[in-house]
This record gives sequence, C-alpha cells and structure tokens, in this order.
Amino acid sequence: MSDQQHLDHEALTELRDVMGDEFNILINTFLEDADERLRQITEAARAEDAASFRKVAHSFKGSSINIGAPILADCCFAAEQAGKEENLSHSAEQIAAIEGELATVSEQLRRYMQD
Repeated sequence: MSDQQHLDHEALTELRDVMGDEFNILINTFLEDADERLRQITEAARAEDAASFRKVAHSFKGSSINIGAPILADCCFAAEQAGKEENLSHSAEQIAAIEGELATVSEQLRRYMQD
C-alpha cells in the first residue's frame, strides 16, 4: 500500500470546486463521522457482532471513497469482507489498520483544507 497516495487529490479538487464554501464543512463532517464509525466498528468487534461490523465497515468504505481516501477505503473493504464471512478473528488488526490510515488521512485532509 505504500506506493498508493493516501488522498486522491484530483477527486478532492473536484469536490472543492463543486462544494465551494461548503468544502470545509464536508471535510469536517467526514472526520467527525469517521471517528464515530471507528467507535462503532470497535464496539461491533468487541460484541463479536459480524453483521454490525460488516455494515459499519461498508458505510465507512463508501464515505472514504467519496472523500478520496483510497487506502482507507481498502482497509474498510477488508473489514467488510471479514464481517460478511463472519470471521472477526483478525478484527483487532483490521481496526488498527483503519485507525492508522484514518490518522494519516485526517492529518492530510486538515492540511488540504488550509491550502
């Protein structure tokens, strides 16, 4: 994954052009929502609730794609597949991957908003 960009700058530029003054609100909403989804997926893993784990991961994947965060979307897709297969044996590692990538994406998005 290291050769992939954490953010799709072309997609973000397009979003900024379309959203105008609302762009920063969109980014801040994504970041707040991402923190909540991370909490929910962690809760689902603790409860060994594969269906909820899959559902949250699927939703998180979609919002990551929409905001232009492909690696984060890939991490969420792996978690979604695990939930679909009802195999949460690697959920801690999957959550750690999501959390780590979200930290990188959050930092880069905040810098992008300042440009």
